[in-house]
Amino acid sequence: MKIGAMLGDITRSLFKRPVTEKYPFERREAPERLRGQLHWSPERCTGCCLCNKDCPSNAIELITLDKANKRFVLRYHMDRCTFCAQCVQNCRFKCLEMSNEQWELAALTKEPFTVYYGNNADIEACLARLAQPDAKTVEAAA
Repeated sequence: MKIGAMLGDITRSLFKRPVTEKYPFERREAPERLRGQLHWSPERCTGCCLCNKDCPSNAIELITLDKANKRFVLRYHMDRCTFCAQCVQNCRFKCLEMSNEQWELAALTKEPFTVYYGNNADIEACLARLAQPDAKTVEAAA
């Protein structure tokens, strides 16, 4: 870059206002196609597990409680997610979508980054089942 061009840029920038935004106090609307937190609607899900298979970061786990009655719980690990929306594109039944409203996802602890989707009774049953050690695991440890 030549000195003349550089001096011209410097003098122009001296008389301009700063471009800095006052973010937490003045917020803009999020873009329509922004990929934020994943949302799942269990009514449409058939348990095909394409979302599990296609997630490159293993952020989605579909836990089957009763496939005949369509009782599933989706465990979503936000801290693993790369927000690529590959799961949304590959879902045949349109049960997954990325929110453009929930994108401020910072937290001080790791607990809020694991989200369970489904009916409350199914989530409680799933958590109770995950809390109990498997008989095979207990036998292998002994």
